[in-house]
Amino acid sequence: MEKQCHCHETKIRDEAEVKKLLNRLNRIEGQIRGLKKMVENDAYCPDILIQAAAAGAALNAFNKELLSAHIRTCVVTDIKEGREDTVDELVDTIQRMMR
Repeated sequence: MEKQCHCHETKIRDEAEVKKLLNRLNRIEGQIRGLKKMVENDAYCPDILIQAAAAGAALNAFNKELLSAHIRTCVVTDIKEGREDTVDELVDTIQRMMR
């Protein structure tokens, strides 16, 4: 049984979700290492900026994936169980992400 987020401390994810999230993070980590190497090798500024934008887009895609999974599991479960404060937490999280 998957532990939901109603405790607001941890969540046990299934193996497929963990693998998907870690693969995205590994790609992002590789992009960041590539950016570092570009700076070290005196790459042309626009080339670095384009790669940085790609890394930012990849991180945004990670956030969308995780947020979607959170809404579909934790938020839905909490609302069904009458814990409507989860909606306030979700709104706060989205607002913080958009800063």
